[in-house]
Amino acid sequence: MSVERPFDLVLFDLDGTLIDSASQLALAVNRTLSDLGLAEADEAVVRTWVGNGADKLIQRALDYREAPELFPRARPLFDQHYQACLLEGLGMYEGVERSLRRLQRLGYRQAVVTNKPSHFVQPILDALGIADCFALWLGGNCVPEKKPSPSPLLHACHELGVSPSRTLMVGDSENDVLAAQAAGMKVAGLTYGYNYGRPIADSRPDWVCEQFVQLDALLAE
Repeated sequence: MSVERPFDLVLFDLDGTLIDSASQLALAVNRTLSDLGLAEADEAVVRTWVGNGADKLIQRALDYREAPELFPRARPLFDQHYQACLLEGLGMYEGVERSLRRLQRLGYRQAVVTNKPSHFVQPILDALGIADCFALWLGGNCVPEKKPSPSPLLHACHELGVSPSRTLMVGDSENDVLAAQAAGMKVAGLTYGYNYGRPIADSRPDWVCEQFVQLDALLAE
């Protein structure tokens, strides 16, 4: 006898949820700052800037170095440097692939909804060998508004024909929680990612998970 699933669709953030990309992002940011004659930043600091897309990441880096006026020069430089080191040492968090495969076998539809520019997303999923787990992925430029707007989450639901009430969002930052709440869907917050140095529990997700594999208990029978 089959057991009814609690959801039909699971949406995942990418950076800080499925992958730890802080090293690559920090490298690209620091190469950009160096090109502009600015001092580099520690990776621990760069981690607190991740989560709102590349534009915000570079704005925060330039604000940190008191050079916001350099954004028009910095933004294309960052894309060049990040493309060059995109897959350098890239890896998933522990248990991610195993859980994605398990949910796939259980019949869940899965999608990636990230603020990362879309041209970086497919190469990452392909390199990690998990692209086939997802029915859809959306980058930060695929719809007019990024998270914390609910628009990309609702767009994913519309494209896949699933009601928000039957959808779970999984992410590591306040942006993910706010977007899910505004979209009318449940949300699980992961503690290990990038949330600007604040506990994800402060954003009041429906569930708080310290490890990705805890989703198995939430979504399995």
